[in-house]
Amino acid sequence: MKSKDIAIVGILLAVGAILRYFLAMLHTPLTPNMIIAFYCLAIILIQPKIYEALGIGIVAGLLSMLISSSMFPPANLISEPLGALVCFGLYALLKARTKLAPTVTTFLSTLVSGFSFAAIAILCVGATILAKYNGNLGSFVIVFVPIVLITAVFNAIVVQILYIPSSRVLVRGQE
Repeated sequence: MKSKDIAIVGILLAVGAILRYFLAMLHTPLTPNMIIAFYCLAIILIQPKIYEALGIGIVAGLLSMLISSSMFPPANLISEPLGALVCFGLYALLKARTKLAPTVTTFLSTLVSGFSFAAIAILCVGATILAKYNGNLGSFVIVFVPIVLITAVFNAIVVQILYIPSSRVLVRGQE
């Protein structure tokens, strides 16, 4: 990866981390993860190799874990690399087929990240989750699913809006 690409990834992950930090200050049981939007944008803009996309996901997972008020922050170490790999693969498939490739890619990557996070959390701290929701896993799902869906929609919109000017700036920088 070129040093310019590393700088782009670093700046975008920093912006996502700052937004996540402010959302985590709300101390909700589940925190929308804006870092996903910005690692998706980074992957879409620089189009890294698969192992570089995985590296971006690992760094995003570390940031998400460190800036979290969620029930099981270490789950980010798996959910974010999964989301980054989905972003990498989907964008490679969709970029030539539709102008909405950034939107679709980010939406689906956020869903993969969010739902894999939930699955890992349930496996690792299911008893804590059940205690918090009075023994009713359905209550957890009712709270969690809308947060993931709303975050996915928001992330997809943000990435699509930022993609257009960002890609133009990157093209100009290559001239």
